[in-house]
Amino acid sequence: MTRAARQEDLPRILEIYNAAIADGKSACDERSRTLADKEVWFAEHYPKYPVIVSETDDRISGWAALSPWARHDGYAKTVEISLYVDADFRERGLGKQLLEALVAAGQQAGFYVFVARILEGNDVSVRLHERCGFLHVGRQPQAMWLNGEWLDVILMQRNT
Repeated sequence: MTRAARQEDLPRILEIYNAAIADGKSACDERSRTLADKEVWFAEHYPKYPVIVSETDDRISGWAALSPWARHDGYAKTVEISLYVDADFRERGLGKQLLEALVAAGQQAGFYVFVARILEGNDVSVRLHERCGFLHVGRQPQAMWLNGEWLDVILMQRNT
């Protein structure tokens, strides 16, 4: 089940995100975030930019959010996707469920262009976005310095 995230979900959202930072494969940060960081993040997003969670067995199993793509007026209908599933809940279809619910929430909020930036080597995320109708629109060579190495960033996009 997916639903809109609430303030009380932030500790679990933070836990899932910090685990993604630690694994070094999907998050674009090197340092763990704090609850205060996530509270500021949530306040900047909600309600204009949807943040949703998935619940499995009464526990938050993943989360997804939309963020502004750029601060210029011409990008007002374009958003970037963030999506994370707890390692204990992977390979159950939750990523697809979250991504489809997030796009639907974004459409309802008036967004038209959905962009994903995916770190090279995260083939699971690439396949997930392909299954949900995202197209490969580019690759940024050595666009990210993370954990002591340059990584390419794969750009995928879906217009609705």
